[in-house]
Amino acid sequence: MLQKILVVDDEIVIIDVIQSYLEKAGYQVVTATNGVECMRQFILYKPDLVILDLMLPDHSGEDLCKTIRAQSDVAVIMVTAKSSINSRIRGLSLGADDYLIKPFDPRELITRVKTVLRRTEEHRLLAYSIEWDDGKLIIDDKRHKVFARGEELSLTSREYDLLVTLARHPGRVWTRDELVVRAFGFQYEGDLRTIDAFIKTLRQKLEENPRQPRYVHTVYGVGYRFEVKPL
Repeated sequence: MLQKILVVDDEIVIIDVIQSYLEKAGYQVVTATNGVECMRQFILYKPDLVILDLMLPDHSGEDLCKTIRAQSDVAVIMVTAKSSINSRIRGLSLGADDYLIKPFDPRELITRVKTVLRRTEEHRLLAYSIEWDDGKLIIDDKRHKVFARGEELSLTSREYDLLVTLARHPGRVWTRDELVVRAFGFQYEGDLRTIDAFIKTLRQKLEENPRQPRYVHTVYGVGYRFEVKPL
């Protein structure tokens, strides 16, 4: 069965272009040009992903994202001309999975759609238990416990939230801004650099050799990513 994508934008030309590229990539597409149509199509078709423009004539995209997120964990990619970092953080804090700034190359959008859908599927499969490295690392989200090399780790809530955020999206590079929003929430008022301190203490508890980590890696000049490094 084809995966369904709901495209919401008030510009028909943009909808037509996005729909054409998505259908060529093998997706089923439904469209809406305003907030009322968006929610009607969302309820009727139950899409696997929503591409949502933030500037609609009757409702703000931010409000629609909040409404959708309250009802479902469906993947959401925000599309907007708002390019400021505050707008991006705001969008991610509302539950968006990705954020794309207009104008964009439709081929980039297709790549992001594939990536987000893959992450979403991984998230659903690993909703309660994540196991890595042949069982050497287990995250039991249902019981809020982490086991490394057979022993339960004593993590703070911040360390745990950071690890879960990273581990549910293996290979994804997170900026400090994105980690703050996803792991700690939009209202977090600490310095962004405190993320580095949390990562340091997390590694000390998680890694056999914190100076040569196997799981939580630094991407210099950008942020961090989770990936199991081969021995």
